[in-house]
Amino acid sequence: MKILVFDTCLDKMYVTLAEDEKILTSKIVTNQDNKYHSAFLISTIREILKENNLEPKDLSVIGTNIGPGSFTGIRACTTVARMMAQQLNIQACGISSLEILSHINKTEKPTMVALDARKNCAYLRYEDDIKGAIQLEEIKELLEKNEYYLITDDRLQKELGGISYQQEEYPLGDILAKLVYEKVQKESCKWQELKPLYIQPPPVY
Repeated sequence: MKILVFDTCLDKMYVTLAEDEKILTSKIVTNQDNKYHSAFLISTIREILKENNLEPKDLSVIGTNIGPGSFTGIRACTTVARMMAQQLNIQACGISSLEILSHINKTEKPTMVALDARKNCAYLRYEDDIKGAIQLEEIKELLEKNEYYLITDDRLQKELGGISYQQEEYPLGDILAKLVYEKVQKESCKWQELKPLYIQPPPVY
């Protein structure tokens, strides 16, 4: 089973190709020359397929991060995933960025993931469940009651502590590929059902 996954929701773009649980190729792309990294998604997919002597028709599953994260990034990767899966008539599987980041924790401590949602709030996941956009004061109270392994971003680390996923090169593309493989073993992931995870409504300009 050839699985292609990508993520344009976070501060870097990840594109990974796997065969079942084996990672074949993984690339990380950052913003370049004032261009947001999602602008390089299609070209990076082409590069990876070419390097592995594959064509799109050889793929079995498309996987993507569905958010929360950058609204532009969420739209970009879910749209590309749906279009590719529809054209190839294959499965499309969505995984939350909060779930992806939770797998950074390699300790025995319970995991909490909090990402900046602006307006003194964070997108929160703990106890294996997404809690939505929660006020920072509520999160601080939770942290005082239990010793969580907190995964957050640069901005919220200053407020909440924990580790920031932005400060190290974690293998998020590899994690996403593994989660997609596990999910398609349990359920059918139809491209028609792939939707962005907007915990808060997109901004109106």
